Amino acid sequence: MQRKGTRIAAVMADVRSKIAARAYLPGTRLPSVRAQARAMRLSVSTVVEAYERLAAEGAVASRPGSGFYVAGPAAPLTLTDIGPRLDRAIDPLWVSRQALETGAGSLKPGCGWLPASWMYEAGMRRALRALARADTLELTDYATPLGHPALRRFLCRRLAATGVEAAPEQLLLTESGTQAIDLICRYLLEPGDTVLVDDPCYFNFHALLKAHRAHVVGVPYTANGPDLERFETALREHAPRLYITNSGIHNPTGATLSQVVAHRVLKLADAAGLAIVEDDIFADFELAPAPRLAAFDGLARVAHIGSFSKTISASLRCGYIAAPAGWIEGLTDLKIATSFGGGRLAADAVLTALTDAGYRRHMEAVRLRLAEAMDKTLSRLQALGIEPWLRPQAGMFAWCRLPDGSDAAAIARTCLKDGVILAPGNAFSQSQSAGDFLRFNVAQSADSRVFEVLARAIAAPP
Repeated sequence: MQRKGTRIAAVMADVRSKIAARAYLPGTRLPSVRAQARAMRLSVSTVVEAYERLAAEGAVASRPGSGFYVAGPAAPLTLTDIGPRLDRAIDPLWVSRQALETGAGSLKPGCGWLPASWMYEAGMRRALRALARADTLELTDYATPLGHPALRRFLCRRLAATGVEAAPEQLLLTESGTQAIDLICRYLLEPGDTVLVDDPCYFNFHALLKAHRAHVVGVPYTANGPDLERFETALREHAPRLYITNSGIHNPTGATLSQVVAHRVLKLADAAGLAIVEDDIFADFELAPAPRLAAFDGLARVAHIGSFSKTISASLRCGYIAAPAGWIEGLTDLKIATSFGGGRLAADAVLTALTDAGYRRHMEAVRLRLAEAMDKTLSRLQALGIEPWLRPQAGMFAWCRLPDGSDAAAIARTCLKDGVILAPGNAFSQSQSAGDFLRFNVAQSADSRVFEVLARAIAAPP
C-alpha cells in the first residue's frame, strides 16, 4: 500500500504533468476534490492536501467556494525539457551546467560527486529525525556569526588528526566550500590582482576568479605537487597575491602533494608574501593523510577549507574556513554582509551525521568501493586506448589522456548527444594545454554504456 506522502505526491505529479503538457491552461478549474479522489481512487483528504501544496507552490490558486484553478501564464518550454544545450562553449562552467541541468537518465562520468546511492543517506535521515525534535530556536533562528560552536569544536579535533592545529575561534562556518573561497577572495583580492592556480585545477576556481576579476596564472602540476621551478618563476614575474590548490587529493589529477614540495612551496610563499588557500574537500576519501600546507605553516599564511557535500549530502550546504587568526574578524564581517548569520539546520545535521556511529564505517566502505571502481574503470579505459596520467592512491578522479589525435571537447559534445556527460581537459587548464585529456569520476563510470558511447565517439571521423 502506498504511504500517505507518496499518494499526495502522485496527485501533485498528475496535475503538474497536465499543466506542463498544456492540458490544463491558465485559468482552468481543476477537477473537484471529490472527482479527483474518485478518479485516482484516493481519499478526499489526500487530494485536499495535494491541492493545498500545489497552491503553496504557486502552481494553482484557491478560490473559496469555487475550487482550485491553474495559476499564472503558461509556463514556457525550457531547455531542460528538450535536452541540454549542445552549442555552449566548453568553458569552466560547461561540465557543471551539463551535469546539473540534465535529467536523471543521463550518465555523468564527468561530474564531481558520488552517486546518490553512495552517500550517507541513513545517517542523514537519522540526523533529520533528531532535528525534527529540536527546540524552536534550532529550527527557526539564525546561527551565530562564526557558526555552530559544537561543530566548530568538533572540526578542530578532526583537523588536528591531519596536523592542522586550529582553535575554534579560528574556524568560520560557511554555506559551502565554494563560499569559503569566495569570502577569502573578497577579503584578499582587488580587481586585477594575480592569483596562481595549478594547471590543471578544479574548473570552478577559474570561474570564481573570473567573477572576482583576478588575473589568473597557471603553474604546471606534477605527480608530487606544483612544478617548483615554474612556481618560483611565477612568483618572481607576476607578484601574485594568492595561490589556490588542493593538497590532499588533487582535482582533477588525483595526485598527492609530497612533503618535500610542500616545504619548498611554503618557503617560497613566505619570501614572496603569498597567501595560500588549501581546498581539502576530499579529505575523507584518503586512505592515509597526505601532507597539509596548513599543518606545516601553522595557519600563518595558509587558509584551510573544507565541506561535506561530497560525503554526506550536497543538499545540505555546510563548509568551513580554518584561517590565520588575523583574518577571522574580516571574514566574519564579509559573511554577515553577504549571507547574514547563516543557517543552523545544515550545521546541526552535519554534526549529528559526523558523530553518528555509522559514519566511520560508511566511509570505510566508500573508500573500498572507490578502489574497486578505480581498478575497473582504468581497465575499461585502457581497452579503448585511454591512459591514466597517474594511478591515484585514493579518491574518485582519474585524469586520462585520449588516443593520439583525439579532441576531448569534440568527443564530449558527441557523447552528450547520447546522454553521457564528460569533463574535457581544457575546462581545467588555464594554459589550454589539456585538449586531449578527460577527467573521469570512477564512481559514476559503472554503466557499460559510458564506454560504448565513448568508443563510438573516439572512432567517429573528425
